[in-house]
Amino acid sequence: MMTELSLEKFEEAAEIVKNVTLPTNLIYSEFFSKQSGNKVYLKPENLQKTGAYKVRGAYYKISQMTEEERDRGLITASAGNHAQGVANAAKMYGVKAVIVMPVGTPLIKVNRTRSYGAEVVLYGDVYDEACEKALQLAEENGYTFVHPFDDLEVATGQGSVAMEIIKELPTVDYILVPIGGGGLATGVSTLAKYINPNIKVIGVEPANAACMKASLKAGEVVTLDSAVTIADGTAVKTPGKIIFPYLQKNLDDVITIGDDELIDAFLDMVESHKIVCEGSGLLAVAAVKHLDCRDKKVVSIISGGNMDIITMSSTLQHGLIQRGRIFTVSVLLPDKPGQLEKVSHVVAEQKGNVVKLEHNQFVSINRNAAVELRITIETFGEEHKQQIVKVLGEEGFRPKIVRTSL
Repeated sequence: MMTELSLEKFEEAAEIVKNVTLPTNLIYSEFFSKQSGNKVYLKPENLQKTGAYKVRGAYYKISQMTEEERDRGLITASAGNHAQGVANAAKMYGVKAVIVMPVGTPLIKVNRTRSYGAEVVLYGDVYDEACEKALQLAEENGYTFVHPFDDLEVATGQGSVAMEIIKELPTVDYILVPIGGGGLATGVSTLAKYINPNIKVIGVEPANAACMKASLKAGEVVTLDSAVTIADGTAVKTPGKIIFPYLQKNLDDVITIGDDELIDAFLDMVESHKIVCEGSGLLAVAAVKHLDCRDKKVVSIISGGNMDIITMSSTLQHGLIQRGRIFTVSVLLPDKPGQLEKVSHVVAEQKGNVVKLEHNQFVSINRNAAVELRITIETFGEEHKQQIVKVLGEEGFRPKIVRTSL
């Protein structure tokens, strides 16, 4: 068992993981560069075969096991990406894998894990509860447990991401790395400091699951009361204890990102780069605008892209609403012929596109006094939205924005 992280082991892992990884060359982002005043590059680990970087640490860990440890069968807990990494590596070694995943894990992650031949057990609401169950099953059945982040060999495998970044961009100034439990951040920050202590490595966490920021502030590992975020892959309440000293030493800062910012970043990635990222994969993208620097070379690690279609649809919808590009407005009008046409004419004149209409005749006892019409409208953005509402008011329709979803 590894007792410390070393440059020699990082170099070994970087070669071994080539057996299971695809090239994820840096992508220069003109959009995020202009937005931030830096030269921003994306490290698209969402393009790995398993849809995430996690296959690196899982494969390297399993490669270091004895044959006896592998033959007992492997078990892990995961919100989805580590699950696929372990399942894929186990399949390559021809051994059994049992994966415990939270009940709310996106279906795409569950199905893909099963597609590698792993047995999936759904348990608990968050990763931490799934992990307790996995440890229980490991003890009962003699399985070898593969921790998703609190393991030095796993972290070493993840560090191969930094090795590739620095080889491709030796003059990188900042690396932005998502944090759930801290395995990727441990590998990336430790290796980066070994190679060039001047590289700044910034961890990025969901604001509602910022266990690492809280732990670093306390000077010891702490457990959050909850971890509720759309970045399900980083919804962790307790960071790793074994890896924590490395993060204390090598992380330069931690930035927290709200779910609204992740939704905004999702639209930016789809529109500007035609790339789909899951919530956790968007953390390092959303963090670019929070950097207090200019004219630096910045790499954002897109940790994963395993987002199911329903979540994708919901994220797009909320993103459009958030940007004012779709909204629903209620207007009151007399219940007589021609009123609907009049409202439609006003919206059309303002170049709004009507998506949906709902007519409610029972909003008032006196239908002649007022009926309600709810109009869902597509716009060019917040300014255009406010202009439509303003004109509807000037025409006497008493507009009121009534909801924030379709």
